[in-house]
Amino acid sequence: MGAREKIRETNPAFYERYSQLEDSDEFWEFMIRPLRQSVRVNTLKAPLERVVERLSEEFELEPIPWVREGFFIDVDNLAKVPEHGLGLIFGQEASSMIPAVVLDPGPGELVLDMAAAPGGKTGQMASYMENEGCIVANDPVVGRANVLIANLNRLGVLIARVTVREGAYFGRFENTFDRILLDAPCSSVGMIRKGWRFLEGWRLRGVIRYMNLQKRLIMAAYRALKPGGTLVYSTCTIDPLENEEVVDYLLRKTDARLGSIDLPVRSSEPVLEWEGREYSGELKKALRIHPNDNDTEAFFVARIIKPEGGE
Repeated sequence: MGAREKIRETNPAFYERYSQLEDSDEFWEFMIRPLRQSVRVNTLKAPLERVVERLSEEFELEPIPWVREGFFIDVDNLAKVPEHGLGLIFGQEASSMIPAVVLDPGPGELVLDMAAAPGGKTGQMASYMENEGCIVANDPVVGRANVLIANLNRLGVLIARVTVREGAYFGRFENTFDRILLDAPCSSVGMIRKGWRFLEGWRLRGVIRYMNLQKRLIMAAYRALKPGGTLVYSTCTIDPLENEEVVDYLLRKTDARLGSIDLPVRSSEPVLEWEGREYSGELKKALRIHPNDNDTEAFFVARIIKPEGGE
């Protein structure tokens, strides 16, 4: 049985919905193909070149084109790699490294990571900030926040302040943060490559529930962003209701603008019309990644700019 038939048999509604987005055999095959293991070298603990040299003695590394510190690696269990336990590398899916690259935080800035657990992107941002400045790393679930704290400790992140709040809480800190990452909770279609349960459990009502939450979070994030600041909105799903619909909602409600994203990454065309809704042409600047574009998880990334003198 081919991938298309397996998916259609497991969850007919899922197949029917996303065959409207893309219906090539390649798309369905990559939707369920196991992910390649990838790691990010943690430059907070050692120079990139030294870690790469050491890993290359034992493993085959393939650079990830869009992240200087990212590599695909031929290992089936990172727990057996000493550099992982020491925090010199961190297992992080290749496409999930894109949002922090796009946000591009620098030393001394005040950054909010609104949905931070398990902490890979927080650690990545801390390395770009050279452990100078402050990252408010938030997760609303205590158990996930504990995992976040453990990972940040292992990575040697010194500038994170972990909070346990509903993300919308931060909307009260108006015009405060230099940069904000909202890697939003989502229906995780991109993670089917990690677990079949994401396909079995997918329901349209879940997509709609997430969309409503995402709209609240992106409005709060934009409110907390300084004029002239940058907000990156990302998800690991392909549903237009959780991606283009959410960003379009922000564009219609505020003075937000989208910035272009110039990275060596293959992508699919953003959706400008879905189920009778028409979205802003600004969304052509967003990055929609399907699993077959780069042999990674699905992802969506938008770079949002708050004009000087904005809300």
